Amino acid sequence: MTNAAASQSTPDDDAQPGQRKRKRRRRLALGALALVFLAGGAGYGGYWYFTGRYWVSTADAYVHGNQVPLMAQVAGTVYAIAADDTEQVHKGEVLVRLDPTDARLALDRAEAQLAQTVRQVHQLYQQAAEQKATVALRKADLDQARRDYARAKRLQSSHNVSQQRYQHARTAWEAAQASLQQARHQLAALQAVTQGTDPRDHPRVKLAVAAVRQAYINLQRTRVLAPVDGYVAQRKVQVGQRVQPGQPLLAIVPLNQLWVTANFKETALAHMRVGQPVNMTADFYGSKVHYRGTVLGISPGTGSAFELLPPQNATGNWIKVVRRLPVRIALDPGELKAHPLRLGLSMQVSVNVHNASGPVLGEAPGGRTDYTTNVYRRNPTRLNRLVDDIIRANAGDSTGTLVDRSHGR
Repeated sequence: MTNAAASQSTPDDDAQPGQRKRKRRRRLALGALALVFLAGGAGYGGYWYFTGRYWVSTADAYVHGNQVPLMAQVAGTVYAIAADDTEQVHKGEVLVRLDPTDARLALDRAEAQLAQTVRQVHQLYQQAAEQKATVALRKADLDQARRDYARAKRLQSSHNVSQQRYQHARTAWEAAQASLQQARHQLAALQAVTQGTDPRDHPRVKLAVAAVRQAYINLQRTRVLAPVDGYVAQRKVQVGQRVQPGQPLLAIVPLNQLWVTANFKETALAHMRVGQPVNMTADFYGSKVHYRGTVLGISPGTGSAFELLPPQNATGNWIKVVRRLPVRIALDPGELKAHPLRLGLSMQVSVNVHNASGPVLGEAPGGRTDYTTNVYRRNPTRLNRLVDDIIRANAGDSTGTLVDRSHGR
C-alpha cells in the first residue's frame, strides 16, 4: 500500500518546496532592501543632524568686482590709444594721449603772466623804497621852510624885511607841509600793498604762481594714466574724438579685487553671521574647482528696497513673496590667482552657520583704506624749479631771493 500511495502523489506537491524557497529568498531580499533604506535614512539623518543642518546653500550667487572708470580730466582731442578691450594694463601706464597743444599754450601764457607780475611787484617794492627817500626829502624841505619862515617873521616884526618876502616864506612853509603830507600818503599806499610780505609771497605773485601750477598740471593730464592694475573693458574712446573733463573713456577691471554676492532667502539668514566659512564652486570651472571664502557682511536691505520705484504693499490685493538679501563673501586670494574669475559668473555657495557667535552686521572700517592709488600725485620738484627760475629771472637781482624787508621797518 505504501507504494500505491507514493504512486498517487501529484505535481503540485512536488512544486511546494521550490515555491517556499523562492518566497524565503524574496522575503530576505525585501528585508535587506528595507535595511539598506533604513541604514541610508539613518546615515542621512545623522549627517543632517551633525553637519547638514549647519549648511545654507544657494545657486543665486554671482561674481562681483570693481569697475574703475578712466575719465578725462581736461578737454582735448585724442590722438593715441595704447590699450584695447581684454588687454592687461598696469598702474601708471599711459593709456590715452590728448593733443597737448592747447595746454602748452596755456602754460606759456601763465609763465609770461607770472614773469610780468613779478616785475610789477618788484617795481612796487622799489617805488616804496623810493617813496621813503621822497618823504625824507620833503621833511628836509619842510625843516628848511620852517626856519626861513621863522627868520622872515622875526625880521618882519622889526620891519627889516618886506611884507612880500614874509608872505613868500609863509607860503613856502605851508607848501612844504602839504608836500610832506602828500608824500607820506603815497608811501602809506605803497606800504599797504607791500608791507608784511616779500615779493615771493606777495598775493599777486602767489596768484600768478597758482595759475602756472594749474596750467602745468593740465599739461600733465593730457596723458591719461591707468590708476590700477587690471584688464580693459568697455572702451568707448576713439582716435580723433574730442573729450571733455569727466567723460568716461574706458573701464579697468582689477581681477584681484573680486567678491561673491549670494542672494539668500530671508528665511535662511537667522543664523548667518559675519566671519562664517563658505564653500563655493563656479559654473565656469565645474564642481572640481572649489573656492573657500568668508562672509563679509549682509546687505542692509533687499534688492527691491533700493529700486528706483520700490514696491508698495499697502494695497487691497497683496501676495507675500519671500525676499532675498545679498550676502557679500570674500574670496581667497591664492585660489583666485590660481583660478581667475570674471565679473558676473554664476556660483554655487554654501555657508557653514554652525558657529553663530560672530556679529550680525558688518563692523566699521576704522579708518581702513581698501582702495587707493598714487598715480595722480605729481612730483612738485620740476614745477617748483620752473617757478623759481621764472621769479629769479624777473626779480631784478641775481640771487632770486627777492627779500627786501626794510620797507616794513
